[in-house]
Amino acid sequence: MGRALISGLLRSGTRPERVSVGEADAAARLALARELGVTATADNASAVAGATLVVLAVKPYQAQAVLSALAPQLRAAKPLVVSVAAGVRLASLEAWCGAGVPVVRAMPNRPALLGAGVTALYAPAGVAGEQRAAAERLARAVGEAVWVSEEQQLDVVTALSGSGPAYFFLLAQLMAEAAGELGLAPATARRLAAATLHGAGLMAAAGDADLVRLREAVTSKGGTTEAALAVFAAEGLAGTVGRALSAAARRSRELGAQ
Repeated sequence: MGRALISGLLRSGTRPERVSVGEADAAARLALARELGVTATADNASAVAGATLVVLAVKPYQAQAVLSALAPQLRAAKPLVVSVAAGVRLASLEAWCGAGVPVVRAMPNRPALLGAGVTALYAPAGVAGEQRAAAERLARAVGEAVWVSEEQQLDVVTALSGSGPAYFFLLAQLMAEAAGELGLAPATARRLAAATLHGAGLMAAAGDADLVRLREAVTSKGGTTEAALAVFAAEGLAGTVGRALSAAARRSRELGAQ
């Protein structure tokens, strides 16, 4: 995700020399410098020196060690810290950064790798308007950005857009497998399912994104789509989806508590 954000910033006009990356892995440092033209160093303190915006893009279990080591530097300079470390709560991030350091939590999703992501952001009241704008510009470099009003809503975001791509991939997979059982060549079925997923996503993202209207436009009375949707309804798809998102949100809360 860190690489996706860097690529997005460069595409949106940020000069490579303005980006400095702390990366422990030597091969990854070399690739970042060679392929993206940014400064990559093994020393996080050097990476954040002079920065006005610091992105924490590490595994959740690494967040405390990384921020605690940088805390004196962060307290002195007070850059905006944007964390994309999934599930790590704001109170912990603020404690590790030190008093007075503004922190924003961001929850991007995997399509950010293609510049087609959506990122939910949460900032406490103490984060200034220009800092919120900077966090939003970062998020928009890899897709869309939305703000949530309460931190706990990020657990629902995780269940919806964070984990959501996997749900659509599963549905497309099952559609392709079912079509194969009905006689289509497996490769053809997979291609049709993937292209349908892509096209439907583009339609959903365009205009007013009224999902009910889009579904109704495809559903002719007495037609094939209506027949399929009737099976989904009879099998309780709505309840299954609701329980699935509840399970994902609950697991997000559990991981955050850990």
